[in-house]
Amino acid sequence: MAAIASPTHRKARLAQATAMLLLAATLAGCATRPDKTTTGSIPISGAPLESMSAPQLENAERSIGAAYERNPRDRNAGLRYAQVLGMTGKHAQALAVMQQVVIAHPTDRDVLAAYGKAQAAAGQLEQALTTIQRAQTPDRPDWRLYSAEGAVLDQLGRSDEARQKYRLALDAQPNEPTVISNLGMSYVLSGDLRTAETYMRSAAQQPAADSRVRQNLALVVGLQGRFKEAEEIARRELSAQQADANVTYLRSMLSQQNSWAKLADKDSQQKATN
Repeated sequence: MAAIASPTHRKARLAQATAMLLLAATLAGCATRPDKTTTGSIPISGAPLESMSAPQLENAERSIGAAYERNPRDRNAGLRYAQVLGMTGKHAQALAVMQQVVIAHPTDRDVLAAYGKAQAAAGQLEQALTTIQRAQTPDRPDWRLYSAEGAVLDQLGRSDEARQKYRLALDAQPNEPTVISNLGMSYVLSGDLRTAETYMRSAAQQPAADSRVRQNLALVVGLQGRFKEAEEIARRELSAQQADANVTYLRSMLSQQNSWAKLADKDSQQKATN
C-alpha cells in the first residue's frame, strides 16, 4: 500500500502545480505577442502553442527543434523551442536551450524573461527571481515582468511581496486578465479560495481574457468542491479534444489525495471567523 502523504505535503504539491499554472499564464505573453510596439513583446510566427493538442505539440516540437538546431543563435527559434519544451514537460531541456539563447542575447529583455520562466519551471526559483529583476528596467517598467516576478515570489511563499508586484502590473496595465488571474492564484496558494474566486471571476469577465484564465477559474471552483460547475467552465470555448484534456487534468489535480479538501476546510474556517 502506498504511503499517505501528510496534509502539509499534499497542500505543497497542489500549491506547486498551481504556482506553475500562474507562471505559465504570466510569461506566455512575453514570448508570443506580435505587437512590436509593446515593451517586452516579440513577433514569433506560427500558431499559438497554447491552442494545440498533444499530437500537435509533438509535431511543433520536432519542427521548431529542427529550426533551432539549424541556428541556435536565432532568438525567436530559441524562445519558441523553449516554450514548446516547457509545455511538454521537458523543463531541463528548455532551460538548457534558454541558457544558450541568453548567452547570445544577454541584454534582451524578452530573452531574460523567458530564461527566468525556464529557471522557475526547473525549480531554480531564486535564480529565476534574479533573472526577471535583471530584465526589468526602472525607466521602462514592463507589467509582464512585474507579474512574472510576482509569480516567482508566490512560489517562494512570499505572498505579500507577490501581490505588491501584481498591483504594480495592474497600475501599468489596468484590468489585464492574466495579472488579475495571477492575483487570484496567489490567494489559492494561501488557501483563501473565496477571495481567489472573486479575482478569477473578474479576470474571466475581462474582454481580453483567454481560455487559460477561464481554466484557472475552473480550478478554483473545483477546489471548492463544485465539480460540475468547474467542468462546465473548463469545457467552454474549447474543442472537444482540448476540453477533455483540460477536464482530465483538472480532475487529476483535484483528486491528489483530496488536496482540495484541505484548502476548502481552511477557507471554511476563515468564513466562520469573519
